[in-house]
Amino acid sequence: MINISKPSIGKEEIDAVVNVLKSGMIAQGPKTKEFEQEFAKFAGVKYAVAMNSGTAALHAALYAAGVKENDEVITTPFTFIATANSILMQNAKPVFADIEEDNFNIDASQIENKITKKTKAILAVDLYGHPYAYDDVKEIADKHGLKIIEDACQAVGADFNGKKCGSLGDIGTFSFYATKNMTTAEGGMLTTDNEEYAELAKQLRHHGQSEKVRYEYFGLGYNYRMTDINAAIGLEQMKKINEWNKKRIDNAAFLSKRLGKIKGIKVPAVQKNCTHVFHQYTIIVKDDFKMKRDGLMEHLKQKGVGSGVYYPKPLHLFKHISKFGYKQGDFPVAEKLSQQVLSLPIHPQLTKEELETIAKAFEEI
Repeated sequence: MINISKPSIGKEEIDAVVNVLKSGMIAQGPKTKEFEQEFAKFAGVKYAVAMNSGTAALHAALYAAGVKENDEVITTPFTFIATANSILMQNAKPVFADIEEDNFNIDASQIENKITKKTKAILAVDLYGHPYAYDDVKEIADKHGLKIIEDACQAVGADFNGKKCGSLGDIGTFSFYATKNMTTAEGGMLTTDNEEYAELAKQLRHHGQSEKVRYEYFGLGYNYRMTDINAAIGLEQMKKINEWNKKRIDNAAFLSKRLGKIKGIKVPAVQKNCTHVFHQYTIIVKDDFKMKRDGLMEHLKQKGVGSGVYYPKPLHLFKHISKFGYKQGDFPVAEKLSQQVLSLPIHPQLTKEELETIAKAFEEI
């Protein structure tokens, strides 16, 4: 079976972990600080704060941005649940705007009519590795005095006009989960040019205490720290991420050239001035294709090709979120695409033979 994802862990990562284990400093320590410094350079920001997950980074970003109880944060209903859950963690309300069909990201034209006196921020997602509509969203945020939090959890290395994802908002967030373009097994990172935001994030990750003054607590905090074991893996992965992303982009070009000729299959679009790093290669199985999406999944499975649906149900339809008054029909583009999207293997370890197998599985239908 050609797996839809395949983490790449080499001798370098293993040796780095062993060295940390031998050092005796296995919690947050010098390797974590080094990882933060290197990642800040990579993302083109002044500060990076390592976390134990992308969800923790999102929570810390909202906290640092001053999102509080009864505030509203505008975001997309078509993403992983952590995006909306992080808003709920601050006792705020997720307010959704529908998405663009071409790139699956929030439709900027739908944002402005969602703004109220309670709106504090826009949480824009770079879904599948494609940057959000930076210029349009920033124009709206500046006009209304709103903060932008960028969920770049799937977009490490992507960029808009040469500006790296993670630097496109007031605060950026990343995930280094096992299936991401680069991994620390579990882990995340918050990025920003604002020193105050970085300090607040550090306080939240460490039980509400400043790392400058031990046992002085400035408020409620959590244990969101990254370990040096995770950071050691991340440092080695960073040396390879540009090469891996290039392979993903090349693999996507191969698949799009072949699948783009098939009636009823819409291949991923890449917007002007954007670098898409294809955390997922996601097609749309349109109504005029010869079989439904779920039937296609089964056909691919029989041909030894793994696939996945990201995501089968928009967030506004889950019980703990629909209680805010959301219902079926509120966001028609997101609801339609949840029944049509299908992600295919795109990871850098794919061979030419495996890419050929994927393409032929479609061409046989």
